[in-house]
Amino acid sequence: MEYSGDNKMVLKPIRISKKLDENGEEEEAILLSPPSRMFHEPNYNVCIVAIMGWKVPIKVDAIKAEIQHKLLKHPRFSSLQVMDESDGSREIRLVPTAVNIDDHVIVPQIAGINMDTDKFVEDYISNLSTTTIDMSKSLWDLHILNVKTSDAEATSIFRFHHSLGDGVSLISLLLSLFRTSSDPTSLPTLPVSSSSKDKSNLSINNRENIWSLIWKYLVKLWLLIKLLFNTVVDILRLTATMLFLKDSQSPFTVAQGFKSNRHRFIYRTVSLNDIKFVKNATNVTVNDVILGITQAALSRYIHRRYEVEGKRKFSLERMRCRATVLMNLRPALGVQAIAEMIEKNAIVIQGNCFSFSLIPLTIAELENPLDYVRKAKTSMDRKKHSLESRCIFYSLHFFLKFFGLRGATTLCERILSRTTLIFSHVIGPLEEVSWSGHPLTFVAPTCYGHPTGLMVHACSYAKKLTFVIAVEEGMTPDPNQLGDDFVDSFMLIVEAALSNKIENHS
Repeated sequence: MEYSGDNKMVLKPIRISKKLDENGEEEEAILLSPPSRMFHEPNYNVCIVAIMGWKVPIKVDAIKAEIQHKLLKHPRFSSLQVMDESDGSREIRLVPTAVNIDDHVIVPQIAGINMDTDKFVEDYISNLSTTTIDMSKSLWDLHILNVKTSDAEATSIFRFHHSLGDGVSLISLLLSLFRTSSDPTSLPTLPVSSSSKDKSNLSINNRENIWSLIWKYLVKLWLLIKLLFNTVVDILRLTATMLFLKDSQSPFTVAQGFKSNRHRFIYRTVSLNDIKFVKNATNVTVNDVILGITQAALSRYIHRRYEVEGKRKFSLERMRCRATVLMNLRPALGVQAIAEMIEKNAIVIQGNCFSFSLIPLTIAELENPLDYVRKAKTSMDRKKHSLESRCIFYSLHFFLKFFGLRGATTLCERILSRTTLIFSHVIGPLEEVSWSGHPLTFVAPTCYGHPTGLMVHACSYAKKLTFVIAVEEGMTPDPNQLGDDFVDSFMLIVEAALSNKIENHS
């Protein structure tokens, strides 16, 4: 890797140590997919960070042995990404190589630190966002901080370059290394979304009259028209965003010319059971509740900042605030399938297969906190009757084919930089899990490198759900207060749901 005169990273051919298979033959290089190559483009160098808290201090040698035995069987974690200039195509290939585990597992010396341990861990993770992973080795590393904080006895940070795969596939791969705490031989289980829907029985045996059948087909026709209409409207709005439409100025908006190159990561954990209680009380989905909490927290924070600074010259309800919601388009293999592939050395390569949708957020002071959840449901339900995310996915492939990587990257960058935040929800294990005898207390995945000033990721684990807020340092004042606003908004929504339930039973 070298840098050009304008400070842009350039992949160059490098000398590698070849990796041999079980028969002593060199393993074949694999071509990196165009969507994965996008993450090597300037201003789009994205890394995924999985922050994990542990209930016990980490035994470094045990973790290294587990990685060596399992994770390094995956070719994306035991290969170099090398520019192939032999045929002039300048494609990037995954070239298998021998991996020195000590180059990837980093244990900093932290004895005798003279500062608050919570602040030390926060600063350490923030400092990681100022660095890139060394391109002369496989694009991942693990940082182990054996220091007690208010959240855990030890903390580790697993960092992956986004070109290795999307968040869903990487988190699934990571979970395949874990076992349930109650049974060290059992793999974690993930919630399965019910895709089976009750199908209408239109057989002759039902003796339905002709008018009933006509009505059903009319409903289907209406749903089709609604789908097409919503898709056209969403694509027009997306095009306007790419050309000129921007969100309103807020404490999360990246000002023109502002460059921090450093992120601050704040995470807060709440009760997943309480979120499910709100879900049942309002007849919505878990995603609706999480997005509702996000709307409420941003409203609290923005209201406070504008009131304190005396800059509130307009109604908050008139603010244009949108979330770029990431969506996985590939059916997940599942933890069980990945674990079996690792054991059989037959791992299927999974790259990046995701898209996004633009969801309008309500920034307002609502009297009933449950209205934030209801408004989130309305927005999400509408997007379920739209093909926006699919159209974006195929549009990116069109740009990749006809305008190259730079064109596709520019498209993504213009859209993301004109919206307020990136939002993602990752579903974690249903039960408590352990890795090589280390019980996990929380997992908080996030990322850095996107051209946006605010990212909100939510990840469920056992009976908990952790919000991770990533902001550009120096742009958003007091990010810890924003984290507290998520907890306060969550508590207000739960209290409102409880009061609503009591009123309905009285």
